[in-house]
Amino acid sequence: MNTLQTLWQNYSTWIIFAAIVVIVVPFIIFYLKEAKSHPKGLVAAALSNMGERFGYYIMNAVLLLFIVSKFGLPDETAGLIYSVFYFGIYVLSLVGGIIADRTQNYHRTIQWGLIIMALGYIGMAIPLFSKSADGLIIDGGAGWWSILIFTCFALLCIAFGNGLFKGNLQALVGQMYDNFEAEAAQKGPEALAEARDKRDSGFQIFYVFINIGGVIAPFIAPLLREWWLKSHNFIYNADMSGLCHNFLENGDATQKFMETAERSIIEGGVPENLTQFCSDYILTFNQGVHFSFIISVIAMLISLTIFFTQKKKFPQPAKKEASAVADYTPEEKAAMAKEIKQRMAALFAVLGIAIFFWLSFHQNGQSLSVFARDFVNSDQIAPEIWQALNPLFVIILTPLIMLIFGACARRGKPVSTPRKIALGMGIAGCAYLFLTIFSLVKGYPSGNEFRMMDAAQMAAAGLTKAAPWVMIVTYFFLTVAELFISPLGLSFVSKVAPRNMVGLCQGLWLGATAIGNLFIFVGPIMLNAWPIWKCWGVFLAICFVSMAIMFGMVKWLERVTK
Repeated sequence: MNTLQTLWQNYSTWIIFAAIVVIVVPFIIFYLKEAKSHPKGLVAAALSNMGERFGYYIMNAVLLLFIVSKFGLPDETAGLIYSVFYFGIYVLSLVGGIIADRTQNYHRTIQWGLIIMALGYIGMAIPLFSKSADGLIIDGGAGWWSILIFTCFALLCIAFGNGLFKGNLQALVGQMYDNFEAEAAQKGPEALAEARDKRDSGFQIFYVFINIGGVIAPFIAPLLREWWLKSHNFIYNADMSGLCHNFLENGDATQKFMETAERSIIEGGVPENLTQFCSDYILTFNQGVHFSFIISVIAMLISLTIFFTQKKKFPQPAKKEASAVADYTPEEKAAMAKEIKQRMAALFAVLGIAIFFWLSFHQNGQSLSVFARDFVNSDQIAPEIWQALNPLFVIILTPLIMLIFGACARRGKPVSTPRKIALGMGIAGCAYLFLTIFSLVKGYPSGNEFRMMDAAQMAAAGLTKAAPWVMIVTYFFLTVAELFISPLGLSFVSKVAPRNMVGLCQGLWLGATAIGNLFIFVGPIMLNAWPIWKCWGVFLAICFVSMAIMFGMVKWLERVTK
């Protein structure tokens, strides 16, 4: 038993990583077999997207906590940078869609997106720090600000490259199914109905491959950081960087700082030179994260290689639509105008709901990351690793959800895409209902108050950190909600988008996501200012109100998408 405990204590991250790989492999085989009955280009597009998402999910897992640990910024300020970055990723997808539609060259737009993202990740991989003449880390000053600006510029490159890539690749997948259905229509009504039923499941398969990259990526930075810390005689501790920045700024060696410092050195004991210790720990801690972005660069190059070598399998929607539009008479164009207006109205109605979903869901990189760092026991599991739960659940649960929806369709009671989206908002609300009740029962104060408590103060207040199962339950509900909304939202957009506006409409979907992301910074603000159950209660209300509105529009949306 002692041997097992020692193995777990020393290699817990590796053990979890190996277990997840073993779980995921059979699902990959299943999805590859399932994809055989779909358009030939689906797997190639999914693999290209998987590589890009691998690099992206490294960033997603670490960004907020990395900015806090490197620059010593408050959670709220780091959260604002994170929110603007995420806003940029999705709003620039609208720009990328317009560029692809105007140039009529989706392939080249996608390739340039991957190249620009790679350049951004190269910038993030450079371990720049502001140091004094004696080599100590400096908080503040001209050098500190220039490095922060450089970091933000690298994030801008990643966001712009993502904007060129993401929506346009999704538009190509949508065009694949347009062509797939057109070919099936020539074989008869039954073949056409079967082909149409595959669109939702096709986008779910595409979405799963995104998450295969995402389930592995959150381990990269923690493993590299842990290895780098150990090589410099340090032990990982989620609280230590923040405490070190506080000491360097204020010289405040609190009881909690001293307790944590003793646990952050391999041989234990109180450091002789606290200033040198803090500087060294911050430097080493964040160098390990910088190195993880090298893996992101490699992932971009792999995606670029896959896309370039397989691009013959992808459609050329702009060229096909140009010939189709030339065949329309003025009378036909006038007859289409009303339908196009209805379709766009339906699209914008669903986009409005999507804004509130992403505001709530993308707390995984904001308030949920802060919650995992401060309120969840992270002795064996780094807070970034919890983000692997979401893609893992996507991979595991997608077949079950596809089976349930498929069974409903076979019984003549198919669940429409708008109804699935409404149900998804309710399921997201269940995640925050659980967190609200749990935090009330535990009596958790605000994040700022909780972080100030040392072990004795926590014991006196009867407070303990949450066990890992809390994060598992939360991400289970959020992932089920995501599977009801995100891939099916892409499918919905591909159904209602006018054919000459495919890239633009996919960009609008991502633009709605951008608006939701722009406001996700409110999560850490609420969590740090209020007893945290109130923070979760706000997101609970957002999800349930959105669900009610969506159910009120379902019949209208179903008519438009028929």
